[in-house]
Amino acid sequence: MNLLDRPPVDGGWTRVAPWRPGLFAVIALTGHAFVSAPDSWSDEELTQLGVDGFGGAHDPRVLVALAGADGWIDVLDQILIAEPLAEPGELTERHDLNDHPRVRRARELRSQVRVFGDRTSVLVLGRGIAGYLEAAFEVAPALRGQGVGRNLLLEARRLADEPVVVAVSPGNVASTHAALAAGYAPVGAVQLYRPTVFS
Repeated sequence: MNLLDRPPVDGGWTRVAPWRPGLFAVIALTGHAFVSAPDSWSDEELTQLGVDGFGGAHDPRVLVALAGADGWIDVLDQILIAEPLAEPGELTERHDLNDHPRVRRARELRSQVRVFGDRTSVLVLGRGIAGYLEAAFEVAPALRGQGVGRNLLLEARRLADEPVVVAVSPGNVASTHAALAAGYAPVGAVQLYRPTVFS
C-alpha cells in the first residue's frame, strides 16, 4: 500500500494484509479506504457491515464489530507523511530509554524500534503504519511551545532514507502544527484495532 499514491475517489475500499501479526487497521484516504481484518471476515461481510470509502470504514460501529466486545480500539489519528532530508541527523540512538512510556507504546505497535533524544524530548522511529517508517515524539511540558516537536520531526526526516509518517490525533493541534512546520503533509486517517480472537 502506497500512501503517496492517490487511489480512485470512488467510495470503495480495498482489503490489505496486516503489517504486524494480530494488529489490524482501517485507513481512509480521500474517497477510498483500506482495511485489514481477520480472515474470519469475508469481503462481503465487511461491505454489509458498512465499510466504504466515504467515511463508513471509520464508523465506530464498524470498529466495535471488528474488534469485538473485549477487543482494543485505538483512537482515530490523521496520517501525515514527508520525504527524507539529505542532511545528516544530529541525535544519537539511546538504549537507556526503554522504560519511557512513549517507547513502551511504540514497541507494542511497531517493529524495528529505535529511540533518540533524552528524558525531556524523545523521538521514536519504527516500522509502523502500512509498513512505513513511523515517527512518534514526546516533549516535556516545560519545553512545549518552543519548537522542540518540530525539530524532532525534522530530525526523523534526517535520520531516514525513506518517507516518514506520523500519526496525530486530530484534536492534538500542537502536534499537528509541529508536523506541518516540519514539512509533513496530511494524506489520510488511521485507526488501529486488536480483536479479542482472530484467525
